[in-house]
Parts: sequence; structure tokens; C-alpha cells
Amino acid sequence: MYSLILCGGSGTRLWPLSRKNFPKQFLNLFNNHSLLQGTFLRAQKTTPTEKIFFITNKDNFFNVYNQLQELDKDFDKKQIIIESTNLNTAPAVTLAVKYLVETIKVDPEEIVTVLPADHYIEDEEKYKNLLLEAEKNIGDNIGTVGITVLKPHTGFGYIKKGENQNIFYNVSEFKEKPDKLTAKKYLESREYLWNSGIYLFKIKTFVNELNKHAPELYSLLSKNFETFLNEFKNLPSISFDHAISEKSNKIIVFEGDFGWNDIGSFDSLMEILSKNKNYKPNQINIDSKNISVLSTNNRLVTTIGVEDLGIVENNDSILIYKKGRSEKVKKIVEQMQKQNIKEIDHVLINYRPWGKYEILIENLNHKVKKITVYPGEKLSLQSHLHRAEHWIVIKGVAKIVNNDREIILDERESTFIPTKTRHRLENPGKINLEIIEVQTGNYLEEDDIIRYDDIYER
Repeated sequence: MYSLILCGGSGTRLWPLSRKNFPKQFLNLFNNHSLLQGTFLRAQKTTPTEKIFFITNKDNFFNVYNQLQELDKDFDKKQIIIESTNLNTAPAVTLAVKYLVETIKVDPEEIVTVLPADHYIEDEEKYKNLLLEAEKNIGDNIGTVGITVLKPHTGFGYIKKGENQNIFYNVSEFKEKPDKLTAKKYLESREYLWNSGIYLFKIKTFVNELNKHAPELYSLLSKNFETFLNEFKNLPSISFDHAISEKSNKIIVFEGDFGWNDIGSFDSLMEILSKNKNYKPNQINIDSKNISVLSTNNRLVTTIGVEDLGIVENNDSILIYKKGRSEKVKKIVEQMQKQNIKEIDHVLINYRPWGKYEILIENLNHKVKKITVYPGEKLSLQSHLHRAEHWIVIKGVAKIVNNDREIILDERESTFIPTKTRHRLENPGKINLEIIEVQTGNYLEEDDIIRYDDIYER
């Protein structure tokens, strides 16, 4: 069995934690692993590592690769498929299947499991056993995983169970996210399951159903992969459910109950965190009740005389919402887009192919960063028209090109880089290199870069 992990989402429902440039699948919310890393580790329980593939966009490629490198230094970049344009799940899965068949030479009889990268699974043993059971019984069907409904949730899609086939159910129909009253009726009827967005199928079955129900997607399969990729942007942005599942008579559902959540809102996230005995937010509440706090820096949050609130604090933004209303975060994001507010995308910690940088201080004419460069990595050879930089090594050893000089700096040593000077930073050591960079000038945005050489081909 092959596993295909979808990780191209933008994650706006968890702003301000999740941003366009670092969506929720890359966040460490529950332990030392991100949601993406957790999905990868679960996939390894059912699939050999060399058969696990990821599909993402070019903006997040190095986020994916760097996080996988933290777990497996030998992970092959060829197992990350890059969409040329951000579309929905149906085009993404079609592109990935094309890649597997043409580039990897996977047999069309092989089974593929499609997994979202940003979900929470509490009981991983139950989850593993269900997927293995589904693999044995999939036949020539397209299988999905439905989650036992435990309460009237309005944030999930639903699947109505059809005829019971012992191991699985035929699917009667798919339902969009319901209102509260409808969700209660679904729960009481016991005929519905939550739609997890997990799919299993033989490649040949997927291709046949694509031909029947999504001819625009199918038409590109006959072309070579390069052509497919070039024409990808012209495909309709449509979900797997809308393209195939809601139309096909080959959809079956395997019911599971393993503590699943798609973390589609802060209400969902806070509910999960509240069950974690190790989660102890730094908060003091006076004459307040039912207050949930999530702070990325564990800052002290205090309240007086309020109730039923969720408070989310990030480096540069704070969200306060009434519990039960967190799904409205999307409207906040929409308003920020209209007003062109930088915090919609801007983050203080930015990840790059070579490492990451954190903005410590940001003002009109000066900026201070902490830069981390992974062992063996180096930044581009570059210059800036509007700013000068002062670099101070605080950990590791730095190899630096500064104009016509090549120098080695140890901890507590520094160098000054004037405006318009060609320069490069490299980590020749075996541990992370950390430097403090002080920028000064009349323009300090990231687009003030002239690149002369870049190993990452940016």
C-alpha cells in the first residue's frame, strides 16, 4: 500500500497561529511533532517509508522537506510532489496518481491511501488496524473512513450509511456541514458518520471513476507528466467529494472510532487540549469562568469578570472569541484581506530551505533577527540596495563571504556588511549555527534581495 499525504492547505481557520506561509499542518500543537510529522509517523505504521508521498505547493515544499528531515535524514525529495498551482483535493490526488504511475512506475493494481496532513488521531493503534482492515477489503471500490458521531457537531461533513456489508457500509449520500438542529437529528438517527476525508482505492479504480465522473481531470492523464503539470492551473478547483464521491456508486465507508478531529476551529483545538494533562496554560482568572488560553510563548494571560472565552496569543496578534463562535475566524481573515493587513500572512518566525529566522525587533529603520542555519546549509550569495547588516555569532561556527573576503567566525565574533556588498552565510559545522542579525536602513522588507547564486534555485 502507498500513502499519499495532502499538505497544501492554507490553514486560515486557525489564524493567528496558522498563516499562509506556515499553515496549521506545520504547527506543534500537542507534542514535539507537528501535525505533518505526526501524519508521517502514523503512515509508517501501515506503509514502508519509500512508499509514502506528499503533495504540496512550491511555497511549502521546503517546510515539508525540512520537517521530514528532522525525522528521517534519508527521506528522498522525489517523494514530495509539487503542485504548480494551489487547487483543491481532486486535482491534487489526480496529479499525485499520475506521478506515481508515470514517474515511480507504480502498478495500477496498487492501493493508495489518501491522508490529510493536519488531523488529530488519539488512538493510533485503532487507526492503524482500521486502515489495514480497509486495505484487505477494498476490492474495486473507493473506500472512505467515517467517524462514529459522538455529538451534534456543526463543523464536520457527514456520511449517511447505506446497506451494512459487515466489514463496511455502502454510502447512501454525503452531507455538507449542518446547522445545530440538523446535526442533532443526525446524531439521534445513528445513520450518519463524520466525514474524515481519508480515502483508499486501487489506482485503476480511481482512474476509471475519474473517467466517468470528472472528464476534465481524466483528460490530462493521457499526457506526459510535464505537460500535466504545465496545464494543471487550468483544471477546476474541486474537492474529491464533489468530483467523485458524491457521483460514484463504488463508494464504501469503514466506520472508525479512534479520537479523530480535523482541528477545523479553535473550539475543536481547545477541546483536545483540555483533555491533555500536560497542557497547563499560564493564566490567572479572577471572577471568570470557562476561559481557555493558548499562547505560543506561554505568556501570562489574565482575565477579570468574563466567561466562556477562548484567548489565542501569538507573537504578533491576539484573538479573543466567544466559545462556540470560533468558526467565524475565516471572516476575520477575509476582513484582513480587504484591509491589506500584513499579519494575515506575516509571521515572526519564517522557515527557509536552509533553516529559519525569527524577528525579535521590527521598527521603521532597524530590525533584529535571530537566524538559524542547519548544518551543511548556506544562504544565497546576495546583496541589498537599502540596508546594511551586522552579524554576531551566538552558537556554532559561521563561514562568511563579505565582499572579496571569506572569513570564519566563532561564537561571540561579528562582522559588518555594508549596503550593496555581496555576502553569504554558511554553516560548515555539525550543529545548528545561530546568529543575531541587526539590519539598519530606510527599507527593510524581504524583497530587497539581489541574488547572484542560490543552491535552492530561487
